[in-house]
Amino acid sequence: MKKVTLFCDGSSLGNPGAGGWCAILYYKHHQKILSGGASNVTNNQMELSALIFGLESLKESCEVLVISDSKYVLDGISKWLPNWIKKDFKNVKNPELWKHFLEVSKYHNLQIQWVKGHSGHSENELCDKIAKEEALKIKQKG
Repeated sequence: MKKVTLFCDGSSLGNPGAGGWCAILYYKHHQKILSGGASNVTNNQMELSALIFGLESLKESCEVLVISDSKYVLDGISKWLPNWIKKDFKNVKNPELWKHFLEVSKYHNLQIQWVKGHSGHSENELCDKIAKEEALKIKQKG
């Protein structure tokens, strides 16, 4: 099974407002940068979208090390999801995104790692920069 590292970050100007996301994938010496945005979204929605789009881009089952500064995403995966599934996502924010995450993640073995945001971690800083640029593009479109 291939080993991939996935850095992901999201941004929202207004929360909700114009939002952007970025996922950077590494496999051996190859790097792939994915990004996008949406209007009227929250930061958490963009954080989770970055992870989903990153996982969707993988063409086969992989061991994926997910590195993020989002406690929402990482705690969701490691602590909250089993209970949310039991209660069929009743009173859970962003249930469609979490269900989509479950669908795209089931093909992979995930490990998660938290990194402090805005602390000089190069890939996290790059993800943050690109996500903000995507949010600005959406905001400028109006």
